[in-house]
Amino acid sequence: MTGKFSLVSAFTGFLLMVGLFLVPASSLLAQDQNLQVIELTAKKYEYSPSPVHIKAGTRVQLKIIAVDHDHGFKIAPVPDGADPSGKPGLVFASAQDCWLLKKGETTTIEFFAQTPGTYSFKCCHSCGLGHRGMKSQIIVD
Repeated sequence: MTGKFSLVSAFTGFLLMVGLFLVPASSLLAQDQNLQVIELTAKKYEYSPSPVHIKAGTRVQLKIIAVDHDHGFKIAPVPDGADPSGKPGLVFASAQDCWLLKKGETTTIEFFAQTPGTYSFKCCHSCGLGHRGMKSQIIVD
C-alpha cells in the first residue's frame, strides 16, 4: 500500500505544479493589489460609468465594450491644460492615437496612472449625429 500511496501523492504534486504553469498570466496580474480593472461601456453618444476615478500610482486595465455599434477611444497622455509635449501622466502599455472599439468585443487598454489630474477622452470613430458629444474623463486623484 505504501508504494501506491506515494505514487498517488507524487502524481498529485506533479498535477499541482503543472497547474501553476498553466494559470494565465492575466489571472496572476489581476491579483496584484496595485491593478485596477475598470469596465466601461460605449454606446450611442456616451461612456458609462462617467467619470472614472483612479488613484495615482495605479496600474489600470480599461475593459471597454461597444454595445450598439463600433465606437472609438482617444485620450491624451497628459492632463487637461498641460503642455502636450510634457511628461506623460498616463503611461500606456501600447499607445495609439485611436483605439477602435468593435461592437460586442471587449477592448483592453492598459496604462499606469502616475500624475494626478483630469484626462478627457472622446470617441474617435464617427458614430452618428451625437458623435462630437461622446466624451468623458478619467480623474487621477
